[in-house]
Amino acid sequence: MSKYDIIVLGSGPGGYVTAIRASQLGFKTAIIEKENLGGVCLNWGCIPTKALLKSAQVFEYLKHAEDYGLKVKEAEHDFDAVVKRSRGVAEGMSKGVQFLMKKNKIDVINGYGTLKPGKKVDVDGTEYSADHIIIATGARSRELPSLPQDGKKVIGYREAMTLPEQPKKMIVVGSGAIGVEFAYFYNSMGTEVTIVEYLPNIVPVEDEDVSKQLERSFKKSGINIMTSAEVTKVDTSGEGVKATVKTAKGEEVLEADIILSAVGIKTNIENIGLEDVGIVVDRDKILVNSFYQTNIPGYYAIGDVTPGQALAHVASAEGILCVEKIAGQHVEALDYGNIPGCTYATPEIASVGLTEKQAKEKGYDIKIGKFPFSASGKASAGGNKDGFVKVIFDAKYGEWLGCHMIGAGVTDMIAEAVVARKLETTGHEVLKAVHPHPTMSEAVMEAVAAAYDEVIHI
Repeated sequence: MSKYDIIVLGSGPGGYVTAIRASQLGFKTAIIEKENLGGVCLNWGCIPTKALLKSAQVFEYLKHAEDYGLKVKEAEHDFDAVVKRSRGVAEGMSKGVQFLMKKNKIDVINGYGTLKPGKKVDVDGTEYSADHIIIATGARSRELPSLPQDGKKVIGYREAMTLPEQPKKMIVVGSGAIGVEFAYFYNSMGTEVTIVEYLPNIVPVEDEDVSKQLERSFKKSGINIMTSAEVTKVDTSGEGVKATVKTAKGEEVLEADIILSAVGIKTNIENIGLEDVGIVVDRDKILVNSFYQTNIPGYYAIGDVTPGQALAHVASAEGILCVEKIAGQHVEALDYGNIPGCTYATPEIASVGLTEKQAKEKGYDIKIGKFPFSASGKASAGGNKDGFVKVIFDAKYGEWLGCHMIGAGVTDMIAEAVVARKLETTGHEVLKAVHPHPTMSEAVMEAVAAAYDEVIHI
């Protein structure tokens, strides 16, 4: 039996980052993966979807070349080539993780891992043991009883990335990050897209102003949006698919080639031995303490399988904290109130902290500042004037409670607010930090200035 200090079960952005940090700290480390290194994120999620979205963005630029004083005879796209490029990007990233495993002297064990009592893992009949076993098995597309996925006419995100041909009509059920990103991609490629969202606003976790702006932008792009709506029945017996949608006005039947179910995720915790070991689970999540220890000593869990936000960067941060705690380092528990969220459609969305509604519900007396990109020189020059930056401050102490952005490139801008909040920066300190001109990022400074009645450019 091979013996390790740490075994990591799963090689997504939680698992492989955890393994690397463990190796850096001097632990003899192994990682177990049943499919491809990098997990869903690198192979079927974060990375390949961004490649698809980039192709859609470039295609849109070509279609609007005349807006930039350029002439393109006719913009065309090759759907198969777009998908092939996306898969190539994913394969390159997965190979990059293979290199990192070798560089950090981490043993990669290919196969299906099952937890056993006594700090052991069985991989297809071979047992391995470790002082510490970290579960990082991630999640998959969740299925609704009224919307069972057959992988052909009713699909999840994985199939949406590799369709053999582009559908003429698509219904997207759910408008979280996955739903709106695919809605944008397929609409840009020429598919007629309808979004069906159960709640009153699309991207419902975002600030309401952001949700309304995205809805305006999407409708302008030709995406049909149905909110406060629910798919109650699906008929796949014909050539295409028919979805019965219940709304406040009654029932409506929508027809399409394909339905994409984007209604959230289901954790991968079945058949991995949790019951045999006695690890406590509550409502699809493994219960852990602030440093990711389960109720059974020597077993830990990070990422999507735990109650925190199901985001790649959260899984990575949790894994690093977990192994640093095991190594005896003094570490602070992760602040889940300062986790940024990003959506990569066009326009992009990025946010951190409290929404306006949440701040008011918590009883804060707040200052709000908003700066539209229509007043930004960089946004005008780039032809991307949709959107804004919105900031929320505590009026009494100047604490930066929340930051919400929608527009071009905002996913690369949100880190300023995350770092500033971590450092407990006040609004006045942000105002005195000189931002470069012309940039999209100066909209942050302008929004803060608006909150304190010092705004210059609106």
